[in-house]
Amino acid sequence: MQIILIIILLLASPSPSFAQFDKLLNKLKPITQTKLSDTNIAAGLKEALKVGINNAVKFTGKKDGYFGNEAIKIPIPPQLQKFEKGLRAVGVGPKLDEFVLSMNRAAEASAPLAEDIFINSILDMSIDDAQKILKGGDTSATDHFKAKTTQKLQEVFKPVINKKLAEFNVTKKYSDILNKYKTLPLSSKFPAPDISEYVTSKGLDGLFYVLGQEEKKIRTDPAARVTDMLKQVFK
Repeated sequence: MQIILIIILLLASPSPSFAQFDKLLNKLKPITQTKLSDTNIAAGLKEALKVGINNAVKFTGKKDGYFGNEAIKIPIPPQLQKFEKGLRAVGVGPKLDEFVLSMNRAAEASAPLAEDIFINSILDMSIDDAQKILKGGDTSATDHFKAKTTQKLQEVFKPVINKKLAEFNVTKKYSDILNKYKTLPLSSKFPAPDISEYVTSKGLDGLFYVLGQEEKKIRTDPAARVTDMLKQVFK
């Protein structure tokens, strides 16, 4: 808008001198530079998310990507944890262990399929958002992305998880455990969650956690800035 106004003023002048023209250009220059800088900031943040997502998927989408990482390993649902000793006492221990492993294997198998979903969900950032994110904490871009996209990602990612839960027989294992769980006193006061929603939520939490760690690397470690855009924005 400011650029348009300057051009209108220039054309409206009866006979603008070169001096007047230079003054207008001097006013125009910082405006265009600011816009270019803001554009680069937004592009750099999106680039950081894309690189981070690629790495997060690579690290989680392999054997033990979830199961071998205590920070994101998917445990049995909290409701069942309250009765874990009782379940193990009635001989369900091995089934619990198999169930935990199968949940994490399903998440590991689903992670590579999440990459396109994640990248397609990167929203256009406003200039204000970009400035706040750049000046924010080490995981501020990830936090912004998570806040804006979690619900949508859950809806899209859930069918992927469901397919993998079936492949790894997670639903059947869970059903067998619940049959024993329901025989324990007071278990009815702590209803177990839907396993599809639980693994979907935990799977995305794990991906966001690793994505945040990758963003932190890009912000703090020059070696992690693998593109010219990242080098330019994260100096």
